Amino acid sequence: MDHLDLAPILQAGGTVALPGSKSISNRVLLLSALSQGVTDIGQLLDADDTRVMLAALQSLGVRLEALPAAHAWRVTGAGGVFPVHRADLFLGNAGTAFRSLTAVLALSPGQYRLSGVPRMHERPIGDLVDALRLLGATIHYEAQDAYPPLALEGWRASGQALATRVRGNVSSQFLTALLMAMPLVAVQRAASIEVIGELISKPYIEITLNLMRRFGVVVERDGWSRFTVAPGQHYRSPGSIEVEGDASSASYFLALGALAGGPVTVTGVGQGSIQGDVRFVDALMAMGAHVNMAEHSITVRGVHAARGERLRAIDADFNHIPDAAMTVAVLALFADGVSTLRNIGSWRVKETDRIAAMATELSKLGAGVEAGADYLRITPPARVQAATIDTYDDHRVAMCFSLAACAGVGVRINDPACVAKTFPDYFQVLSSLVRADL
Repeated sequence: MDHLDLAPILQAGGTVALPGSKSISNRVLLLSALSQGVTDIGQLLDADDTRVMLAALQSLGVRLEALPAAHAWRVTGAGGVFPVHRADLFLGNAGTAFRSLTAVLALSPGQYRLSGVPRMHERPIGDLVDALRLLGATIHYEAQDAYPPLALEGWRASGQALATRVRGNVSSQFLTALLMAMPLVAVQRAASIEVIGELISKPYIEITLNLMRRFGVVVERDGWSRFTVAPGQHYRSPGSIEVEGDASSASYFLALGALAGGPVTVTGVGQGSIQGDVRFVDALMAMGAHVNMAEHSITVRGVHAARGERLRAIDADFNHIPDAAMTVAVLALFADGVSTLRNIGSWRVKETDRIAAMATELSKLGAGVEAGADYLRITPPARVQAATIDTYDDHRVAMCFSLAACAGVGVRINDPACVAKTFPDYFQVLSSLVRADL
């Protein structure tokens, strides 16, 4: 369908079993494929981004088997070298797949071409390519310099030092990609990465380091400025691994509990989560919602926005949770004053320019919005207006703006199918939590 009309949400409550984390799913798939041994993966996300990674790995000759249990896969590792040495890979708009495969394939024998949808060809990758070239990789831009599509030629060991550097303030996915690829070349010598400037989205690097340890590779780090992989380490299968629920997706349902009374509980993430976006609960508590965290679940209850009740305004740095911060921007519609989201410049190189997109759509709902290079300042309206929301082929825009219906007004979401990127049945799950009676 080309649009979805959401009825006013007056009250909501219930429990959601979250789909698997996209960030963890694609990292685990690639690490399993590079490992020695067989890995059984449980609760793998079933969505466009993981399907892209599965298709790419299959094209590279990795043996993949869907297991009888739901969302379970068996990956037979290639031991560090993919069987197929020549491939043309289409990676859609999956940044986690495109960036990590660029690094791994650029530091592998073989010739590969990587491309994606038009928006992927607008997302800069020059910093990652420059870092890989310092390691001896041969990479050609097929169209515009610093942007995909890319042609990669086989990497050959040379006498040059295995040391590189990358800017930290564009995308943490560049550093993640380099980290996961480094053990492939650190055979007889250590390999190191220097981070230039501030490193954004540090919790995503924590996920990468945590999972690399699970697969037998320990990365030494000097704060957040230098990372070193000692020689002779190889990825080894842990045998089996369970993917956590997606903490970014959890934010929509936790916000629902904060806006529509609740309680709403999400399962699959909690105090034991390795994902930084679980800290979205800090923003909820700062805005006045009641949060209860257990080891593997989170419960939230809050105001009834449809009755005109308000959350507290917030002014905070969201560099550490850029995806979940989009949900905070919509919560700001329901605050008792002006909210400011700071240090969110990475939004501009995501699936769309998210700062521009959020400013435009919040304005449609009646908010006053000031958009800067790396911040949004949101003045809530006296009453949220019914609106038609454009989604820019961005799953997170579609999901976070569904919460505007908690104002007791109808909301039309254009291109609702874009949520298939990470959460294909999002709107059905949302509907299951909504109650019409106050």
